[in-house]
Amino acid sequence: MPRQPATIAAAALALVIALLPAARADAKEHARASLPTTTREQDWQSLGLRIGLAASYGGFIGLDGAPGGHLVGGNLRIGVRLDARWSLYASFNYQVALSSGGLSGLRYSGTLEPTWHVWRGLSLSVGLGFGGIVEASTGRADATPLANEIDTSYTFPDASTPLSRCSGVGLAAVVRAEYRFQLGRQSSTGPAVELTGQWTGCAVETGNEEPDTAEPIVRRQWWPHIGASFSWIVVWR
Repeated sequence: MPRQPATIAAAALALVIALLPAARADAKEHARASLPTTTREQDWQSLGLRIGLAASYGGFIGLDGAPGGHLVGGNLRIGVRLDARWSLYASFNYQVALSSGGLSGLRYSGTLEPTWHVWRGLSLSVGLGFGGIVEASTGRADATPLANEIDTSYTFPDASTPLSRCSGVGLAAVVRAEYRFQLGRQSSTGPAVELTGQWTGCAVETGNEEPDTAEPIVRRQWWPHIGASFSWIVVWR
């Protein structure tokens, strides 16, 4: 009888050792249950916030005499994936215009872009919003009438002889085709090609005032542009 407790303890220890493999197997089963149950493609199709950054290079062609030039800059895109087929983005462009005797300054735009996800990483966007140009000293010859030749604000009939500098804003539109490769469940990257159009109202103050109203005398000119650019974007979700 004195040996009974030792026998019971040995039996209990043997039972615990026998149950250990089963406990480990059960823990593995629970671990398997926590593995992802959706594919990367399904993750990117789900509703949620998207943020993208892009570097771009392209050009602006002036119509009706408006100056053009090369464009180098970047793009910030913020949007929401609505479902498997559609997203809605707000896109902000900031580009430096570089051209001797042509467009020289900052070109910026902001557009609201419904986006259709055509197939896998391929998407098409159409956007509408505002766009502007800011130039300082460009070296271009100025259009007549000059500032000292008018005593009231003047709007040029066209841009056949462009102003020596432009500062203004107007309407902008964009059409973009983009293809992105999934880097993982949180990021993707790829190229994009876009066509842009912009109609900018340039306004240059002369520093003088109208004698009757004391309003600033301004020379105005409308610049139409079309352009194309190539960009590479990285998007996070």
